[in-house]
Amino acid sequence: MKTYRLEFEHNLPIPLAETRDFFTSPLNLAKLTPPKMGFVVTSPYDANSKIYEGMIITYKITPLFGVKMNWMTEITHVKDQQYFVDEQRFGPYALWHHEHHFTEIKGGVHMKDILNYAIPYSVIGRMANKLLVAKQIKQIFDYRTKAINELFGVYRK
Repeated sequence: MKTYRLEFEHNLPIPLAETRDFFTSPLNLAKLTPPKMGFVVTSPYDANSKIYEGMIITYKITPLFGVKMNWMTEITHVKDQQYFVDEQRFGPYALWHHEHHFTEIKGGVHMKDILNYAIPYSVIGRMANKLLVAKQIKQIFDYRTKAINELFGVYRK
């Protein structure tokens, strides 16, 4: 199975505690995902829910061609105000391991995402990654950067 690794970095002009509060709420993930993906958290969490090790989060998502899919991830590691990891348990990928790292810097927080993933279906999966999936993941993270900038800009007004 061919695996791929992508890294994304972003500086946030907010305190570490505020960053933690936002990124550890499962419901906020929908705010950072392009609307065209139809991303909906289906787990019974509310706005006060915070991630913890062992937490299972389920979603509906439309990743490609309008096909709705179920997706399930587990929060496998959490170190408060430093990092957390989500891993796919069921969904469109053969492997999904997403690390979220937070480091306090002057004037805010440096956020780094490390994503390791694999596509099923061997050669067809590798072609799909080259033609579609890698570009789509990058577009999702580009959208997320824009959404974060807008959301945290609103917080500062």
